[in-house]
Amino acid sequence: MKQMGNWEKKLTMQVMAALLAGAAMGTTAFAAEAENSNAADTAVDVYELEDTVVTAERRPTKKMETPANTAVITAKEIEDNHYQSVDEAIGHVNGVSIVRMGGGLRSYVRINGDDRVVIMIDGQKLNDDQGSASGRFSADLNMIPSMDNIQRIEIVKGGSSALYGSDAVGGVINIITKNAVKNETKVDINTGSWGSHNYTLSTQGKENAFSWFITGGLQKRGHFDYKFDGNSPTMENSDYNNNSFSMKLKNRFSDANSLVVSYNHKSVDSGLYDCFGATSSLPSSYGNRLQENFNNYAVTWNYNEDKDVPAYIRFFYNEKTINMGGQDPITYEVLQHAPMYNRVMGIDTQRGWKLSNKHALVTGSEWHQSNSSNSLSGYEDRKLTNISLFVQDTWKFADKWTLVPGLRMDSHSAFGTHWSPKVAINYLADADTQVYASWGRVFKAPTADDLYYKAGGMYGNPDLQAETGYTATIGMNHNFNEKTSVGISFFQSRLNDAIAWLNIPGTWDYRATNLEEEKRQGMELSFKQELSPMWSYDIGYSYIRREATKKANGIAMGVDPSNLQPNGYRIGVHYKSGAWKANLLGTIGSGLDAQYYNNNSSYNVWDFNLSYDIKKNITTYFKVNNLTNQEHYEQKNSTYGYYPCAGRFYQVGLTCTF
Repeated sequence: MKQMGNWEKKLTMQVMAALLAGAAMGTTAFAAEAENSNAADTAVDVYELEDTVVTAERRPTKKMETPANTAVITAKEIEDNHYQSVDEAIGHVNGVSIVRMGGGLRSYVRINGDDRVVIMIDGQKLNDDQGSASGRFSADLNMIPSMDNIQRIEIVKGGSSALYGSDAVGGVINIITKNAVKNETKVDINTGSWGSHNYTLSTQGKENAFSWFITGGLQKRGHFDYKFDGNSPTMENSDYNNNSFSMKLKNRFSDANSLVVSYNHKSVDSGLYDCFGATSSLPSSYGNRLQENFNNYAVTWNYNEDKDVPAYIRFFYNEKTINMGGQDPITYEVLQHAPMYNRVMGIDTQRGWKLSNKHALVTGSEWHQSNSSNSLSGYEDRKLTNISLFVQDTWKFADKWTLVPGLRMDSHSAFGTHWSPKVAINYLADADTQVYASWGRVFKAPTADDLYYKAGGMYGNPDLQAETGYTATIGMNHNFNEKTSVGISFFQSRLNDAIAWLNIPGTWDYRATNLEEEKRQGMELSFKQELSPMWSYDIGYSYIRREATKKANGIAMGVDPSNLQPNGYRIGVHYKSGAWKANLLGTIGSGLDAQYYNNNSSYNVWDFNLSYDIKKNITTYFKVNNLTNQEHYEQKNSTYGYYPCAGRFYQVGLTCTF
């Protein structure tokens, strides 16, 4: 533990030194903004338009012409709300729920109630073949290092397996980062409850054809509080540290060609904490320690950037290392376990053609190989390889109609070859009314943890079958005028051999098991309106229901304790006037089975933020998360107790741009 801590301190000093050097360059040698920006670099403006999405069809398309349920979080929304993490930002999106374990030590996302979600940065997958042992999660949102370099977050709800593969059952989240288009440095310093202190610095710059965007951050916290049975206990995290660094270097050779080298790093040291929750029967002195390191490298050659369908070839290498330790409840000795790691390397390609005014074709390939080890659970160096080919055609066969057929082929080293067709259709009744529908097949292979995990009462199953099935979505969007819009959608998914971790009868243990069938269905309704230049609001409702039967004997599984929002509500009230901005954001869930949530069948969590622009380049802000100190839980740990959510949290900060 001590050796790891020294390594992190050295890395932190190096990161901050690099950032300060970049800041110095940004404010001296390149103080003036570059006036000779290439036309292709200024094309980043397309990503600032709310009516344009890239992820749903792997190319820029107008939102009203895209046959999918999509949501976009812009850089301006991130800045106005002073979001500190991706999970905080997307947690306010209708139909999206977040699982934060241990006060945010790990953060996972569900879309339409499903945790099979693809997470990407600039189209590069972060999902791995290790997963989270007890769920279908395969990407921790904590691995995303910075909010300052995010241009927009695109969320595609519903199945997208034809384009993005096995994890895209619930949906896809693509985090699109900024290209440097000016010379600028930004500092964000804040402090708040629970002994928390955060420092972030970003610098971007451009000289001729070369540009850079570098960010770094340090976060410290002493503990966190939560609400349980009317009390506000404290969960200690005496040594919590969360450090991050990201770098994006780009050299443009022409308007059509560029080379991008990117590196993202995140390290989290939880300190000792009680991960078992408020009702744990273990002694209060019992503790766990979690140390995580994420390193993601990528080299991307972009070409045809001046075409309607851009192309690229990318090599990437993602590395995740986890050390889990603890404290013996009798001797108080700090225990160290052997590390767990997952390494994924791959080569991705994409090529597209605009065949005519009616046809745009996108094709691509992926070669991904993962290597997983989990010494704690008894498996090492398990390699899984998947080779994929995909093709999708966007065909405007009439003035108002667009048909989007697609096909994906996956060849998995352990589960053979599978074909995943997809078809979507879009009807643009007029410039303000869209109706869409989509249907697609699903193939998802078990993760290494599903197959081989064996620790802490959790047992993998090497005899598992791959998950197969389909997803379907139908919806409509309508703009009443420039200030008022409404959207409604319905979805259904059906998986055969869905994998779940079920209790082994007569024991405290759990085993990965194929279900006979798992069905999800639901709907989503959203409404936005700008009342005046100062006031606007948005409201949303989502309904999600899961049904499952156990394999072979057809026994109904009953209530799904992982469904955080059988009925979910979103409320946002927004104010801006001159130098002032304020936002009140509500997340409400109801219809929970009270036995899983400490006799609570509903919860309502309100977040508030207020900011004031002291000068054009200096802003101060104040935030309160969980304003009413609501008692709520992510889900129940059946063996030990409840995972409590963090209580009321205050934060005050200052940002300065120069």
